[in-house]
Amino acid sequence: IQHPEMHPMTETDINKFLEAAKQGSYYALFYTYLFTGMRRSEVLALRWSDVDLLGMQISVSRSMQYLNKVKNHVSFKEPKSKKSKRLIALSPSTVFVLEEHRKAQERMRESLEIMPMTENDLVFSHWDGSPLLPDSITHAWVKLVRKCGLEGIRLHDARHTHATIMLKQGVHPKIVQERLG
Repeated sequence: IQHPEMHPMTETDINKFLEAAKQGSYYALFYTYLFTGMRRSEVLALRWSDVDLLGMQISVSRSMQYLNKVKNHVSFKEPKSKKSKRLIALSPSTVFVLEEHRKAQERMRESLEIMPMTENDLVFSHWDGSPLLPDSITHAWVKLVRKCGLEGIRLHDARHTHATIMLKQGVHPKIVQERLG
């Protein structure tokens, strides 16, 4: 089995990427993805009940499974492994981004006069609360990476970027491994 080469982003790359992401609708998702090290399926399965903004942590308790062959069927299941069920500490900046994202979601629903949000709503969803499709997120990532001149950095490389940041900050490798599940 050949594994693709990892291409973690530098701090300069991250700043360039996030600045460009502010222009689109996936800024909060990509920010969370980069600064938590979660898998795509885990981020897309997050409900607001999994996010404790006051306690500054996310509880990873499920992942999204997308079945293209069953007419875009989305289901939620247990995470990839037992170690994948975990609590992830959030940085103050990630909490701020998520708070702003929630306020924007609430304003959108209010302006469209649809049901108010509940704790079971997805953190990252379409305006009507329906799930985002994994391939849409990957395509948006690729498009943004190209726009920033960061060719070759895959969405999965965000997990490696997060691990690299933690290791540079002196976090013990075992803790990094536990965080990534």
